Amino acid sequence: MILQISIGVLVVITVLLVVINMRPAAFRIERSAQISAPAHVVFGLLNDFRQWVKWSPWEKLDPSMQKTFSGPETGVGASYAWVGNSKAGEGSMVVVDSQPDERLTIKLRFIKPFAATNQSTFELRPAAGGTEVRWIMEGENGFAAKAFSLFVNMDKFLGKEFEEGLAKLNSAAQSEG
Repeated sequence: MILQISIGVLVVITVLLVVINMRPAAFRIERSAQISAPAHVVFGLLNDFRQWVKWSPWEKLDPSMQKTFSGPETGVGASYAWVGNSKAGEGSMVVVDSQPDERLTIKLRFIKPFAATNQSTFELRPAAGGTEVRWIMEGENGFAAKAFSLFVNMDKFLGKEFEEGLAKLNSAAQSEG
């Protein structure tokens, strides 16, 4: 009897490991919004990490989060690191590409609650009445992320944060403009 239970448990674990390993190795989350402000105003809010407090959906997770800014204030090399509560976690961002009023690419490094390195890109395009902004995050799914994705749809989970951030970006840009 114990042998049959052990074999059953081993089969279940093996199947679970196979299912997890079959999950996609990469992910891409993308949302876009019409921002009622010119590209230079929107880009100014994106390209300066000190301005993210005005619109980033994650700033509210820990109002007393420790923040460190280094490098230039804006553009390539600008860096932002944070250490926050269990919701905000710990990590850093650095601008790796900055094309004024067109594109901003950021390397994200998460330390806590889960280690990960991803890329986030903001693409700006002229649109009637303002600027269309596309927010894209891409990365690789490690084993833990693949397992987590069995239970949580990351596109929906993070997508709603992107949508909230873009709505706040619209409000902040209108206030700035």
